[in-house]
Amino acid sequence: MAEGPRLFTIPAHRAFADALAAGLIRQFGGDDLGLAKGLVLLPNNRAKLALTDAFVRASSGGLLLPRLVAIGDPALDEAIGAALDPADDGDPVPPAVAPLERRMILARLVAEERARAGQPVDAAEAVRLAGDLARTLDQLLVEEIAPHRLREIELNEAMSAHWERALALFGIVLDRWPDELRRLGRVDAAARRAMLFERLTTRWRAAPPAGFVCAAGVIDSAPAVARLLRCIADSPRGMVVLADLATGMDEGEWQALGPHVPDPVSGLSRRSIETHPQFHLKLLLERMGVNRGEFRTWRDGSDHDATIARGKAVANALSVADYTARWTTLGPEQRRLAGISAAELATPGEEAQAIALALRAALEPEAGELIGTRTAALITPDRGLARRVAAHLQRWNITVDDSAGRPLSILPPGTLLTALAEAATQRFAPLALLTLLKHPLVRSGAPRAAWLSGVRALDRALRGPRPAAGLAGIDAHLREARHARAALEWWPEARALLAPIERVFAHGAQPLGAVLEALRTTAQALCGDALWSGPNGRAAAELLNEAEAHAAHGPPTIDPASLAALLKTLMDEVAVRSRQGEHPRLAIYGLIEARLQTADIMILGGLNEGTWPGLPAPDPWLAPRIRAELGLPGLDRGVGLAAHDLAQALGAPTALITRARRGGTQPAIASRFWLRLQALAGERFERATALEGWTRALDDPGVHEPAEQPAPVPPRERRPEKIAVTDVDRLKADPYAFYAKRILGLAPLDPVDADPSAAWRGTAVHDILERWAKEDGCALDRLHTRALAMFEGAHPMQRALWKPRLMEAIDWIVAQMGRNLDEGRQVLAVEQSGAVSLAGVMLTGKFDRIDRLADGTLAVIDYKTGKPPSPAAVREGFSLQLGLLGLIAERGGFDAIAGKARGFEYWSLSKKGDAFGYVTSPVDAAGKGDKVLPEDFTGVAAGHFSAAAADWLTGMRAFEAKLHPEYAPYAEYDQLMRRDEWYGRE
Repeated sequence: MAEGPRLFTIPAHRAFADALAAGLIRQFGGDDLGLAKGLVLLPNNRAKLALTDAFVRASSGGLLLPRLVAIGDPALDEAIGAALDPADDGDPVPPAVAPLERRMILARLVAEERARAGQPVDAAEAVRLAGDLARTLDQLLVEEIAPHRLREIELNEAMSAHWERALALFGIVLDRWPDELRRLGRVDAAARRAMLFERLTTRWRAAPPAGFVCAAGVIDSAPAVARLLRCIADSPRGMVVLADLATGMDEGEWQALGPHVPDPVSGLSRRSIETHPQFHLKLLLERMGVNRGEFRTWRDGSDHDATIARGKAVANALSVADYTARWTTLGPEQRRLAGISAAELATPGEEAQAIALALRAALEPEAGELIGTRTAALITPDRGLARRVAAHLQRWNITVDDSAGRPLSILPPGTLLTALAEAATQRFAPLALLTLLKHPLVRSGAPRAAWLSGVRALDRALRGPRPAAGLAGIDAHLREARHARAALEWWPEARALLAPIERVFAHGAQPLGAVLEALRTTAQALCGDALWSGPNGRAAAELLNEAEAHAAHGPPTIDPASLAALLKTLMDEVAVRSRQGEHPRLAIYGLIEARLQTADIMILGGLNEGTWPGLPAPDPWLAPRIRAELGLPGLDRGVGLAAHDLAQALGAPTALITRARRGGTQPAIASRFWLRLQALAGERFERATALEGWTRALDDPGVHEPAEQPAPVPPRERRPEKIAVTDVDRLKADPYAFYAKRILGLAPLDPVDADPSAAWRGTAVHDILERWAKEDGCALDRLHTRALAMFEGAHPMQRALWKPRLMEAIDWIVAQMGRNLDEGRQVLAVEQSGAVSLAGVMLTGKFDRIDRLADGTLAVIDYKTGKPPSPAAVREGFSLQLGLLGLIAERGGFDAIAGKARGFEYWSLSKKGDAFGYVTSPVDAAGKGDKVLPEDFTGVAAGHFSAAAADWLTGMRAFEAKLHPEYAPYAEYDQLMRRDEWYGRE
């Protein structure tokens, strides 16, 4: 047995990596090869980098470092090589099944079992469930719990029926999965890792390594890891160094953590406090068979340490709930969080800006320094916050990459693949199609400008309701659409690239490999090699490669409609990390990456409940009660690990904790850790008020100066000399909107893939009635058939909602036209444009229909698919369109139309009473309802128009915004006039 201590702990207030490096150099650095002969086991690869940097900082000259091995690395055997699995060590450990191959096999088994149980799922859902199943299986393997124990659990009657159904599905693991592994000649990666640890433990017990072995910062409490750590602790030159083991905690509080032995009479046991930061360490110690009293404090420290008082105060803040009552008895020194400040911001955006400011400030030199030397790091589990902070730092040309990486699904190659799958699934609906064609990776080389010109032309052509499905639907739409010539010339180039994947997706359910091959081939055709370049592209290529290679192991067929969801599930789990552009003094870490890291200033961001700590992920396969019966970790054990990470991070010389009072669209609840620190410190809870103020002031303009109501006064020569009757109301009610439309020449675009609107319905109805009159001569027996033809290939919503109502209104028109013929009315003309000079300007207009009445006078008809204007609007001088059209007709402005206009009718196709379709008029021969007399209507219209023209067209009156808002319901130019800044203000 080795002399001296073999079990150590480094308190949270010390920089773990620096203290460890200093101690190892002190103990083994005297011999030139003393360190090089050693082996240090660490929890992850980021910890290896942290310890390497610590050795560099601690060494005055060159050093031969010990071998550093991350025992949490999935490629464990490759990392250690012969040390774990030497060639002469008997039978080799079987290789591990590839992760995606395993996922696909489990997905197939899940799909088959769900189908057998009468609850079928598609391939995407099967892959998602297989991921959860794989995690549950891994937990069983890591905890060395035999799956057959599931059948031995006895539950009460209330749970038995549910458990029987769940057990039937979990039979995949109990029965079928081991058979699949035997067929492949492989084992689970978690099982292989345990086998390698077991072999290493056995070998080292028989023949300890010649050099030292140090297991440092390992918090994995798996039985195989615990046995290996105990072996290392027992070896002559071995040592185990844990991070922040609470050797000074009250014994009663320590024992309260659990795990507890069941009562011999009732069989029940107290619930373990898995949310405590020391629980996983206590469990590790119990499995190692050691007591915390055997641990000694590591004697070495560094310049990056905080104070002992800080460490004790943080430990007090994280006490077991039953022991927090003693806070009132603690002295000021035991409650002081000196060096820790808190910034509470209004929104996540403000929080990110505050953190960026704090990181930027760390780069500035302090007093006496010529250049800054301090280091700073952000630690947060909120990847969105991390991305925001990195973006804010770009303001000062500071590039800091998130060491936790970004999911492939939000990176350009991932979004391209998802967009392509979505577009093909939606049969190239306009929005999905344009999203794909505008993607930055599509034609990213020299042809990009010409490509984007074509896409913009297609965008303009596809504005409005959705065309028929598929590429053929786009073809037909472009042939018929107005102003689509440029798009029609360019479209064949894009169509040729998309046609292959449309053919594949049109065949319905088919093998996953065929669908993935079509996706990859089309993506390559669209983007070329740019799609697969760089770390992001390589990650996408590797994922698709593996998915295609193992597709045959998965569900036999997949509905292409579920491909996008399947891809997103897989890409969400691929974190892409880039080492390029890392700042030498700044860093952004996730919780796992932050373990054992050191910085002068540690910023802990996102301290809201649900973020730090995060919400426990549910287990769809094993209920919490079942997990407890089996001895699996509780779903909320991650809270305890998050608390331990928090305590470690607060050990920096200077620490800043931040949170936002709102998260997205709703108030956020402060993290339980934030509340504990605040409650412990009380009035001594230091707020970073200066930082909060800088954050608010950085982009604050100082004075809010809202826009005034716009009233431009263009010169006379810029004012229109021609105006349409449809623009007169806009000119009078909202002169600024008329100014924007006619003088500035701004016109709103219809939305892409818009829901069928009332305006579209009106246009379609007018088109039907025009063709009926011009091509069918208003034959009463032809209108119904012509209207039905409009719905061929139309949007399903149009057919479902509009067809019954519109056809009833069309039949009403036929009946009304029949009655008019019986009364001696004749249709003179439809859809004709004309113009007359009036009040110094040219007044133009286009009527829907003009009839010759039995007495020889004219009737002007306007078709409405909605509600006609009210008589009150006419009295106020608005809605005079029919009167102005009658005026043009009376003055000979329309070809072959002559006479006095005495009839003015709105034929509305909307519902009145129980039927669709009715006629109303703004005039009345007896003046009823305070309506204008028919013989006066054109004169009244001419008077109102002349006054408006004298003000704004031939005069110099300002074009005021929303002059009569009650008659200006249109809002196309509200943003341009900045309406919300001035409307309603005194």
